[in-house]
Amino acid sequence: MSPLKRHASVDALRGITVAAMLLVNNPGSWSHVYAPLLHAQWHGCTPTDLVFPFFLLIVGVSIALGVTPKVEQGADRGALARAVLVRALRIIGLGLLLHLLAWWWLQLPHFRPWGVLQRIGLCFAVAGVVALWVGPRVQWLCIGVLLAGYAALLAVGGTLEPWLNLPSRVDTALLGPLLYQYDAIAGHGHDPEGLLSTLGALATTLIGLRIGALLRARPTMLLPAAVLLLAGGALWSHWLPWNKNLWTPSYVLWTAGWGTLALWLAHLLIDRWHLPALGRRFGVNAITAYAGSSAMVLAMIATGSWDWLWTQVFDRWLTPLVDARLASLVMGLAFVGLWWLLMAWMDRRRLYLKI
Repeated sequence: MSPLKRHASVDALRGITVAAMLLVNNPGSWSHVYAPLLHAQWHGCTPTDLVFPFFLLIVGVSIALGVTPKVEQGADRGALARAVLVRALRIIGLGLLLHLLAWWWLQLPHFRPWGVLQRIGLCFAVAGVVALWVGPRVQWLCIGVLLAGYAALLAVGGTLEPWLNLPSRVDTALLGPLLYQYDAIAGHGHDPEGLLSTLGALATTLIGLRIGALLRARPTMLLPAAVLLLAGGALWSHWLPWNKNLWTPSYVLWTAGWGTLALWLAHLLIDRWHLPALGRRFGVNAITAYAGSSAMVLAMIATGSWDWLWTQVFDRWLTPLVDARLASLVMGLAFVGLWWLLMAWMDRRRLYLKI
């Protein structure tokens, strides 16, 4: 079996996305954050709302580059499926472990089952199996059925309003007070990584699978594909708004369009023009950077050291000179810089932790 071709552009874009995750998740103070570094309150799409879809799109692209070629070379599909599912379970397990640490260290009132890594693991499992057993035409059909079917479910649900929409009602019925948000008096719950909205996230991942096929065979089509996705997402948003919490179909197309555009640009600059692959060091240890930084922040919050750093260092010395939001951003950038140094150290020693 011939070695797989590795695209430095994909590693770089994955790494930039992970760095963006760390930045938007860890400001110095949540009371002082620039608007573009916050999620839309409900409907809408800020730059921060692009980060998670970018990562899931790249998950699909990576499957197209890493799994599909093995199938084409005659590898055993059953063995590949087992490998995909085992890795997916490890990612889900890691997400559950992080939430267990949060529940324990921060003395939260309940353990939350859903989360970012759990959603990544689920989408990776399904998209990986689809890549193994389903051809391109049926993959496109799956994407269409997911988008149309999920849109129909949202319409049948009767409203997209917070707490009352169908995904939130389904999550409340399943897990109730174990969700990210729960109003005990009204009996309403909501989780941005809940079960039903994962249908939209899966569509994003499957689109990434097809975009990865374009990168392999017809990279010049990435730009037209991005334009079509953006146009579709913009048009659909007139009837079904962009909404990250619900991962609406219009949001799927809109964010996949921007992700595809970013991949086209990275391919042009890095794979074709051979410019430095900025972000690669984060990209080759993506889950390590995300999970490790999350555990560090939990430990710092639990011990009070995060608040101490903000109040006694960044807020105390920078806020008198600049806007408090800038001081908060500087602390977030310092945290990203620390993890960049850690990932650079691992990369120099060729330490790549595979979940």
